[in-house]
Amino acid sequence: MDIKEYRNKAEEKIKEIIEKPIMTSFIVLIILTIVVLGLSAPYYFDNFRDFFKEVMAEAHGMIFDIAIIGILIYWLNANGEKQLRIRMYKDEIDDFRQWESEEAAFRTVGNIKRLNRHNITEINLVNCHLTKTNMSHVDLTGSNLNSSNFSHANAIECNFTGTRANQTNFENAKMNQANFEGAFASGANFKDAFLIKANFKNAFLIKSDFTNAYLMESDLSNCHLTGAVFDEASLYKANLKGAEGLTLDQLKKVKTLYLAELDEDIKKEIQEHYPELLGK
Repeated sequence: MDIKEYRNKAEEKIKEIIEKPIMTSFIVLIILTIVVLGLSAPYYFDNFRDFFKEVMAEAHGMIFDIAIIGILIYWLNANGEKQLRIRMYKDEIDDFRQWESEEAAFRTVGNIKRLNRHNITEINLVNCHLTKTNMSHVDLTGSNLNSSNFSHANAIECNFTGTRANQTNFENAKMNQANFEGAFASGANFKDAFLIKANFKNAFLIKSDFTNAYLMESDLSNCHLTGAVFDEASLYKANLKGAEGLTLDQLKKVKTLYLAELDEDIKKEIQEHYPELLGK
């Protein structure tokens, strides 16, 4: 075998070793161990006790360093993986945006629930199709739902606190005990929606449509209701105190206002013109 062939075989062997990280690490460890022990041999024989103390001190320091660095690396790795997952869930929501299909709706809701498990509630759902999905107990605090479609969705006890839901479609959705406190839902469609014991405190519901909605025991106190439509809506035991922009014309076609809480001025107008609405 000539020198050239020997060199080629050696290079191939080196490449083979390098391609196997565990083997490479093991070989490097053996080489370093031989070098270090070889250089330290005189100290073993001359003053082993003092040398051993120093070695043990360094060993304790090494263990401490490994522990701290290990924990730091683990935390950074776990946090990095978490951020990657969150980014992936948000990217998938973007991919399904404006896609009006059952698959898009259910996969979007799945990603919303995964984000909730990571304590993410502020989600961009503009123009998302979420009809006929199960969103009960989902937390969308601070999310942007403008022009999205929640029609026929099951969103019982869903948290919409502070959301932007302008022009959003909630028609025929089941949202009993949902929380819309401080939400911006101007022009939203709540036709035929089930909103029993829903909380709309301080919400902006300008020109929203509650035609035939079930608002029994719901809290609409201090809402902005200018131009809102309540035709055929059931407002049994609803709280409408402090509602801004609310007029007699908006309430004259409701199914009932029995036991509803109203400001005195509008209550007197109803008693004078439509007293049957306050009866049983």
